[in-house]
Amino acid sequence: MTAAVQQAKPGFFSGLLPPLGGLKQDLPASIVVALVALPLCLGVALASGAPLFSGLIAGIVGGIVIGFMSKSPLSVSGPAAGLTVIVFDAIQSLPSFQAFTLAVVLAGAMQMLFSLSRSGVLAEFVPSSVITGMLAAIGLILILKQIPHAVGYDGDPSGEFAFSQTDGMNTLSALWFSFTDKLTMGAVVISVISIAFLFWWDANRPKDGPFKLLPGPLVVVAGAVGLNALFGTIAPGLQLQREHLVEVPIAEGISGFVSLFSLPDFGQVGNATVWTVAITLAIVASLESLLSVTAVDELDPQRRTTDKNHELFAQGTGNLVSGLIGGLPVTSVIVRSSANVDSGATSKLSTILHGSWLLLSVLLIPAILNLIPLAALAAVLIQTGYKLTKPALFLKRWKQGYTQFVPFVATIAAILFTDLLVGIVIGLAIGFVFVVARNFRPAVSFVCDGDGQSCMIRARRNLYFIHKYELQKALNQVPTGADLLIDLSSTSYVDLDNIDIINAFVRGAPFRDIKVSVRGDIAEKSAPLVNAPRRELVHL
Repeated sequence: MTAAVQQAKPGFFSGLLPPLGGLKQDLPASIVVALVALPLCLGVALASGAPLFSGLIAGIVGGIVIGFMSKSPLSVSGPAAGLTVIVFDAIQSLPSFQAFTLAVVLAGAMQMLFSLSRSGVLAEFVPSSVITGMLAAIGLILILKQIPHAVGYDGDPSGEFAFSQTDGMNTLSALWFSFTDKLTMGAVVISVISIAFLFWWDANRPKDGPFKLLPGPLVVVAGAVGLNALFGTIAPGLQLQREHLVEVPIAEGISGFVSLFSLPDFGQVGNATVWTVAITLAIVASLESLLSVTAVDELDPQRRTTDKNHELFAQGTGNLVSGLIGGLPVTSVIVRSSANVDSGATSKLSTILHGSWLLLSVLLIPAILNLIPLAALAAVLIQTGYKLTKPALFLKRWKQGYTQFVPFVATIAAILFTDLLVGIVIGLAIGFVFVVARNFRPAVSFVCDGDGQSCMIRARRNLYFIHKYELQKALNQVPTGADLLIDLSSTSYVDLDNIDIINAFVRGAPFRDIKVSVRGDIAEKSAPLVNAPRRELVHL
């Protein structure tokens, strides 16, 4: 007997403790992710019509709680741009923000139930062309949405990804407006220097020495704060004012900081609208998280695969905790996750640390955070967006053929001109059309020799009910008096509908003087053919 190595199946809670071996890589990566997450947390809260601090709570919980519970090594969770419209409408329709956070708690509990029902498997049915299209679209949106911030127009929140903006414009008109009416030279100088440095740093980062692990975005942010202060001394006309800087809520002491948290209004548990919002959040947040985690697995240099069912449990836990302390709903988020990957993170320790930095910074140094120019953070996000949508990605999909390129481009266009969730649904619909179309390619071939005395019907792949017409059409072409070989050797499954068609033909074959042989063990594929006169079963 051949010896086999027995490997125990990992338990549900195994692998939750973050490994410390990659601390040298995860520490600087976590700082970059925290810098990227800060404006996005505030921007999503602003776009959602929620208290700004609720966005920071969601970012902190997404980092620490979900980071600890998740088994994804590189995914980073936080308040999601894809939920802003749903959250905004929900807050408006409910009697209080505390009633909304109750819906977040209930949504988290539902996600945990989704995990127990093994719903995470749905992520495996999403075409890769849609996943890469989503990544490229988010990259393009980051670039298009952050350019106005880079030149000094901050009318739209940083975390808003929808085509139609809250300031009454859209993604494209805001670009034109920012360059023609809202150009701020101080922001332009800071963003141009920052972008140039980030790309130069990526190409020329020291391979050893004290600067080997120094994050470029940290240099950019610190440099931008110093440069803006210098503007105040030597060129006051260039100095960026309050509206162009980060705006973190500042609490008076520990008691003031604690007062920024709030409990849900459990008295609204009988409100039907609360349950409707909870169900909506649970379904949409689960979908967005599953797609995001699948995309992050694609970005992972080590090609690790995340347990999607466990991820749903982790996301549900995060939403439950976030709602309990007054935070927005959380999902796995591509922007933070891709920044995590690009910064060289190796494990979920980076995710947990990024949440810790957010917590410590808003607790200890909010006044310093409020000195950071939005133009510098826009530069970091623009570089992140470029890495998600490099021209090589488009060329790769083009070379794979139209069945991959069309869903890829359609997903990008749909997300760009609607919003993240609507665009993903459109991309999925188009992707599935191509999947179905590929399955409707001829599965059955029919050939005869010159005099029509020897014929063969061959199944090229598994036969399902959609192939019934094709099989019946081939059988109808068999001439009277011919010897027919039905070749099923290339199949591993033939459904009962097609078995019935073959059986019916075999029964009627003697009346047309047709001799039928079957190649392949049909008993292992679905059900045995009936015994019929003059039928020869051939096993090869």
